Amino acid sequence: MPDGSKREMELDGVRIEDILRSLGVNPVEVIVAKNGKIVSEEEQASYADELKIVRIVHGG
Repeated sequence: MPDGSKREMELDGVRIEDILRSLGVNPVEVIVAKNGKIVSEEEQASYADELKIVRIVHGG
């Protein structure tokens, strides 16, 4: 999770965008790595995948 917490979910064949929305995370504000590789929100995830959600921070 973007706040550093961990959650286990038993989902199979679900789009990452749908997972983010179910967790209350705006897909536009994060980058997702699946099993260590950055992927798009259109990618599907299974119960065996490890997702890391990193919030994008920018400044001026």
